[in-house]
Amino acid sequence: MRRKAVVAAIALALSLPAMAPIRAQPAAGTADDRHGGRGLHDKDTASPIRHVIVIIGENRSFDHVFATYVPRSGQQVANLLSRGIISADGTPGRNHAASAQRAATDTRRYAISPARAFAYVNIPPPGTHEAPTGASDTKPAPFATLAAATAAEHDLPSDYYGFLLTGATGLPADVIDTRIANYENLGPGSFQLTPSVKYDDYAASPVHRFYQMWQQLDCNVEHATAANPSGCRNDLFAWVEVSVGPGGNGKSQPLPMTNIATGEGSTALEFYNMQQGDAPYLKELADRYTLSDNMHQSVLGGTGANHIMFGFADAIWYSDGHGHPATPPANQIENPDPQPGTDNWYDEDGYAGGSYSACADLRQPGVPAVVAYLESLPRPINPRCEPKHYYLLNNYNPGFNADGTLASKQSPYTIPPSSVRHIGDVLMQADISFSYFGGDWNIYRTDPAGSNPYDAYCHVCNPFQYATDIMSNPALRQAHIHDTDVFYQDIADENLPAVSIVKPSMFVDGHPASSKLDLFEGFLKKIIDQMRGHPKLWRDTAMFVTFDEGGGYYDSGYIQPLDFFGDGPRIPLLIVSAYTEGGLVNHGYADHVSIIKFIERNWHLKPISARSRDNFPNPKTRRDNPYAPTNSPALTDLWDAFHFWPAQPAH
Repeated sequence: MRRKAVVAAIALALSLPAMAPIRAQPAAGTADDRHGGRGLHDKDTASPIRHVIVIIGENRSFDHVFATYVPRSGQQVANLLSRGIISADGTPGRNHAASAQRAATDTRRYAISPARAFAYVNIPPPGTHEAPTGASDTKPAPFATLAAATAAEHDLPSDYYGFLLTGATGLPADVIDTRIANYENLGPGSFQLTPSVKYDDYAASPVHRFYQMWQQLDCNVEHATAANPSGCRNDLFAWVEVSVGPGGNGKSQPLPMTNIATGEGSTALEFYNMQQGDAPYLKELADRYTLSDNMHQSVLGGTGANHIMFGFADAIWYSDGHGHPATPPANQIENPDPQPGTDNWYDEDGYAGGSYSACADLRQPGVPAVVAYLESLPRPINPRCEPKHYYLLNNYNPGFNADGTLASKQSPYTIPPSSVRHIGDVLMQADISFSYFGGDWNIYRTDPAGSNPYDAYCHVCNPFQYATDIMSNPALRQAHIHDTDVFYQDIADENLPAVSIVKPSMFVDGHPASSKLDLFEGFLKKIIDQMRGHPKLWRDTAMFVTFDEGGGYYDSGYIQPLDFFGDGPRIPLLIVSAYTEGGLVNHGYADHVSIIKFIERNWHLKPISARSRDNFPNPKTRRDNPYAPTNSPALTDLWDAFHFWPAQPAH
């Protein structure tokens, strides 16, 4: 859903020496020269932290990865195991009904909590959807040869390249995934994916678009309790997958409409089992450092919108390209109302289709259902939507190509250049150095036609690629956007910028169907091992390892409504630092903007704008429920995840 096509020509490329992957050359001068700052990361911080590194993987929910994680003695974690939803061996637990899914019916107007139809005795069998059928050197991973794998990817330790060759399904796309044991009798809720599907295998990717995710959560104030004040029951994941899936771009519903017609089935209910060896490196990091069990994707929907919220602490909107709101083409406006004669098959939704909503206008499709819910809460939540602004809710191409030219010349499904203020503006005004390091950026910037088979750069992931002030200025582009090779050189030089945002290529980002979690673990291990080899740098660096969103996977955690755009389900967050050792579990309510708040507190910076989410206060909670803020909307700055001494007061 968020993928820029990787052209199938790798076999040809291997025969042409000139097509070897482009390697970044170390830039001249210091890291501050390279990253647009003047060295102020070395003074006047509120903590011993002088460098922040943010590493963002793809599309895994907290329970999907940490379902059976058990922390050290004295620590508590909220997951499927601790809640009794499953047992340590992955079988249903005493409270398995808490994850049970139901079917609904929605035939007239979009609803986020549609009428109940029936409860599943067995959820629909999972599908293969976009998971790769076999290995090939003429298609994206998995590759058939090690030569192709090492030529296509340069961000893994040497002993991880074999994982780029393995794990194809051996099955066609969009059929029942018969690799899964007992696939027709999985019960009503969460089920373990492994060992019948190996941890190193590719699997399908669930739907993770905006209006679909609101429905999956099934939020209704009538379901609210003291422990779950938002009333979100998270019980429509399977139904949304089989009824609408990723959307039809305005096309008619396929007939016959079966439980595998969207290709997904109940993929969303899968989880891995750390008790049986899954996700070993992520478990190692959680055992040694600090894990958050209350980190959330900041926007309901996919990769692009969540990276935007991370960079801007706000949503961005369709404009005339000069800072004024405008109305997008009609076929780019979301319409999740069901087509006549269908049950929940949206009128207009899909990558090459609807992605904008004017959420201040209650006449717009889909908007009344979300706004009415937010206003019905005992502590009503402001949707934070400006009149006549059509906000981007899903994935569209960023406004600029790598060279600063307008991307709209290549595709109409491109959000115009944005004037919304972002974290880069705050850092530049304070002369604090920062860079975005994107895997394969150097290839992407020399590949405007998308013809290089090694071009796996994620263009929707870079928040600065949407911003006019960065992308229209060659000096700022050169200073603040780099390939990951420059990042490794900065570590070797012990001269990192104050803030580093690191994004893997699409081969190793962990995105289901197109990547694997073990490949993302390898990407992490290469960075963390290199950092550990530089003790001086290690002592003053905080690394935030997280994901862009839950990928549509089920999660059992509490979700706090912040505005029209989110929050969404929990995602993993590991905080790796000399000041977070101990195998601790942090419960503060967080989303991507919490990392922005940490940066701002550490360098004594003001919020990005008057309306950005970094203005939200730190959460207050009751002693019996550390997960649900009583002062919503609220987001932690993650300060209490560190054991600084002496403690530093908030500003």
